[in-house]
Amino acid sequence: MEKNWKILEPDARTVNEIRRSLKCSPIIATLLANRHIASGKEISAFFSNTFTTIRPPFCLKDMAAAIDRICRAIKVGEKILIFGDYDVDGITATVLLYQFLTDAGAAVTPYIPHRISEGYSLQSRHITEKMIPGDIDLIITVDCGSSGHDAIESAKAAGIDVIITDHHAISGDLPRAVAVINPKRPDCSSGLADLAGVGVAFYLVMALRKQLRDDHHWKNRPEPNLRQYCDLVALGTIADVVPLWDENRIFVTHGLDVMRAGNRVGINALVKASGLDRAFIDSEDIAFRLAPRLNAAGRLSHADMGVSLLTAGDEDAADQIAGDLCKKNFTRQLIEKEMLTDIDRYVNDHPEFLQKRSIVLAHPGWHIGLLGIIASRMTERYVKPVVLFSKQSGVSRGSARSIPGFDLYQGLERCSNTLEAFGGHPMAAGLSIKTGVIDQFQKIFEKTVRDFSSGDGLPQTLSIDFELDFHHITDRFIDDMTRLQPYGAGNREPLFLARDVKVFYSARIGKDKCHKRMRVGQLSEKAVNAIQFNVSPEHFEADAFDCMIFHLRWNHYKGRKTAQIIVKEVEIPAR
Repeated sequence: MEKNWKILEPDARTVNEIRRSLKCSPIIATLLANRHIASGKEISAFFSNTFTTIRPPFCLKDMAAAIDRICRAIKVGEKILIFGDYDVDGITATVLLYQFLTDAGAAVTPYIPHRISEGYSLQSRHITEKMIPGDIDLIITVDCGSSGHDAIESAKAAGIDVIITDHHAISGDLPRAVAVINPKRPDCSSGLADLAGVGVAFYLVMALRKQLRDDHHWKNRPEPNLRQYCDLVALGTIADVVPLWDENRIFVTHGLDVMRAGNRVGINALVKASGLDRAFIDSEDIAFRLAPRLNAAGRLSHADMGVSLLTAGDEDAADQIAGDLCKKNFTRQLIEKEMLTDIDRYVNDHPEFLQKRSIVLAHPGWHIGLLGIIASRMTERYVKPVVLFSKQSGVSRGSARSIPGFDLYQGLERCSNTLEAFGGHPMAAGLSIKTGVIDQFQKIFEKTVRDFSSGDGLPQTLSIDFELDFHHITDRFIDDMTRLQPYGAGNREPLFLARDVKVFYSARIGKDKCHKRMRVGQLSEKAVNAIQFNVSPEHFEADAFDCMIFHLRWNHYKGRKTAQIIVKEVEIPAR
């Protein structure tokens, strides 16, 4: 899908006010204005990294009821089970709550369902097959449970209490649990709707630690330092692609610091196995190196591998698990490539397919655990909402991904009479459907996208922050830019444009020789190291670019740091 390039032009008066307030360069002020960080309050909040500015935990609806019930369970030694989701957000939330309750002396067990054989969230069969035989007294869900009405009723009938902590959209009535802590519930005025599941779990832990302190629980045992749990919060928050502002930004900033300090054996092992330098871990490393490896277990086998890694206390055991996760991630990449090839072949054979505003496809051989990744790839490529199903006899399961301008969750609500179940966010969802009505769903979903999408099928716009000449690329400028980190959803990495760029040196690199390392510059300006990934054949031989779109970062290698350009797109001179 072709992209339009658009250089953002923030209000000049706003840029000057930011520049005077921060005593920063016009470029840094422009970057902040482009992110709508302009007022003194917004700037202060953006650069504040202290926990004193976060909203209090008891502002979340039902928090008091949850804390009262958990404290009672801890005091009398009841059996507590933490029921988590099988993605990175759910894994990290499970480990966080399990570690805290263990430190508090609770009788606690973590449990994550098998993605394929058990499916998403707490179900009635979990109560009858796992909880009742295990004599569980209290279930706490993390990153799931808001739609588990039947399971909660089954638990109540068995005398088992349930506390739900979740962040997914809620449709209809709330389950009749002891507490439903979900900032997206309509009657919750906390303002914390952007939290990931692990963020909600962290808020529960903050409230629980305070109550236990008031009850003098820590008199005879060490009181946990909650900052040391922020590495888990950072992992889950970045992996779940929630906006990195307000509390999320604070949690991730501290979490990255904890990771760099190397306090968790399992994360250290995964960092090493991923070929990263722990001292310079950033949000991109989590999103593209660590999270996919943690996710690979739940996609191809069982997510409890992730729990085992993050709770490991032995380096050798952690290294073994991390190595296994890397192998599973490699297998995941191979299967993913085959699935994308199938889809590309279908699209090439049916070009009329791309005239639709949405993409709905089903195939009996597709791996259920990889549907979400493939759907994400397709939304990037075709800039349309995508729903993919793995066809099964009877009921098929699927994953959906959306684009800005179309609320996927609301869209699926309008198709709900064709679905067996669904749940998720405006940008991502999981669903199940009777195989025989997939065609009917496709027609209704297509009409829904046409009726309610703000998009019009035009090429995607690539927003560029600033036209940057190479004389602006100085050590001080790159250092100033790093203050804008961590990057992610809601705070994208700055994107620049340079014109008339000369390639002084280039070489093909990578296992498949599909990447390009370069030295680039403008006329008499100094040359800068650059790298471009997955280069098209016609661009390999180019020795000049009319335009170059790029990120600018420090490259850390053997204790040295040098400026590095990450090339996103180029325009080569006409021949």
